[in-house]
Amino acid sequence: MKEPLLISACLLGTPCRYDGKSKPLPAEQLRFLREHYELHPVCPESDGGLPTPRIPSERRGARVVNRAGEDLSAEYARGAARALELCRAHACRKALLKERSPSCGCGAIYDGSFSGTLIPGDGVTAELLKAAGIEVLGESVFFEKEYE
Repeated sequence: MKEPLLISACLLGTPCRYDGKSKPLPAEQLRFLREHYELHPVCPESDGGLPTPRIPSERRGARVVNRAGEDLSAEYARGAARALELCRAHACRKALLKERSPSCGCGAIYDGSFSGTLIPGDGVTAELLKAAGIEVLGESVFFEKEYE
């Protein structure tokens, strides 16, 4: 039986990112994932009630604010809770999430100034999953660790 893996839907090709696009992994990596894992896609931003496309957002401390200045913290928290529910429902102990995202970023996120500056930190979903004991990895770290 394959290990269940929560994965950002945009990495599988679902056009759910803020810009209405996806960031699919290379075909070889997708093939590896499908051979070795039972994949459970999630988009916490969509699941939290945000439209696609949407105004870009970044974390500012505990809050998430879009470029227009709207506080979307509640939507991000709702999407993160949904991702944790999926992990629990499918017994996922590991999550492969999109790097630098205000939801899914793991280890480095944008600083909230919309200047493209990265700072150490996690997105709302990555933070919640880690707190629940889920191993969270961004795509570059995941494939360095799991796929070689």
